[in-house]
Formats: sequence, C-alpha cells, structure tokens
Amino acid sequence: MNDLKNNQGVKHSPLGVGGKQEFTITVYTENQIGLLNRIAIIFTRRKINIDSLNTSPTEVDTVHRFTIVINETEDVVRKLCRQIEKQVEVLKAYYNTSDEIIWQEMALYKVPTDVIAEKAKVERLLRERGARVVAIRQDYTVFETSGHREEIDGLMKALEPYGLIEFVRTARIAIIKDSKGFHEKLKEFEREQPAEELVENEYLSQQDKVFSM
Repeated sequence: MNDLKNNQGVKHSPLGVGGKQEFTITVYTENQIGLLNRIAIIFTRRKINIDSLNTSPTEVDTVHRFTIVINETEDVVRKLCRQIEKQVEVLKAYYNTSDEIIWQEMALYKVPTDVIAEKAKVERLLRERGARVVAIRQDYTVFETSGHREEIDGLMKALEPYGLIEFVRTARIAIIKDSKGFHEKLKEFEREQPAEELVENEYLSQQDKVFSM
C-alpha cells in the first residue's frame, strides 16, 4: 500500500519556478462519505492550491477514482501521496507527469446563434477545432469540445471577439499509461470484497406510522 511510484528514468515536464511542475495525482479509494473533505484538508493545511479535481467511479463497483492536478515539486507531491494513503479508505495513490498519462478536459461554449449564421469565419473556426453542437436556441447555440487545456482555452479566446456569452470547462480526467498491474489488483479486490446487495428498508411502507408526531 505504501510503495509509491518509482520515477527513475521518467521523462519529466519542464520545471517551473522553484523546481515546480504539473503533476496529476490519481487516488483509488473505497466510496465513503466525507473522504473528499479529508483529502482536500491535506492540501489546504499545506497551503497547496488544487488546479483541478475530479471524482468518478472506476471499472470496479466498490472503488472510486480521484484525479487531482497540482503544480508542485516532486518531493512535495511524493509526501502528499504518502499522507493521502494513510486514510483508511484509500487503496493507492499515484503521481504522474503529463507525459505519463493520457488526459482530456471538456468544455461548453455558448455563442449567439445569429453570429454563427452571419459569419462563416466563426462556423469554420468551430469546425476546425472539432466543436460539436449540443443545443440550438433562437438566441444562442451551445458547442462542446474536448482536448488539452491549451486547445480549449485557445478556442475560448478565439470566440471572445464574436460575443462569447458563456464558457465552462470540466476538471481533468486521466488514465495512467502504465497501470495494468494495479488494475488487476482492483479486480482482485472486487472479487474478495464484492459490493453489498441493496437491502430494502423494512419501514419504507410504514412511513406514516414511523414519522407521525
């Protein structure tokens, strides 16, 4: 549980000020109430800003995945992962540089419908960036696109001169390129500790009696 990723021979992203660089932390946990708050506290106590945070199910019913993006030194990130793994519900915490993962973000753009109809340049721009229409209204149209943050932000800036009404971007989702070993362990965990079957509340049909004043 406490053996952290060995980074020997890894190609790192360019270092920033003070040796900081972007790291993606992937945490595999049991699905327990309050765990997100406790993990967030680990960062706030150390005054570390979280650039992006996503939680989602995994291919194993009883296991969830936290994807956390921060800009820090590798030494700090390694210590953070060790601290996170001390939480009872945490199965494993990994940290990776951007070239060790496959990642995407998604964004929605709301633009005036009349601008798209009148300016072929905007329509061509959206088509070149692979944007997909998800909603058309008389006064606005919503487009969706996915990619790296630089691509998403680039389209946002390109649309600003044409009256971009609203823009929203999701947190990062990521898959570790070399993670086959641990995923086999996840499946083994599911076999040993299968999800509990849903038990119907015996008082559900008697709520008038149970909750009467």
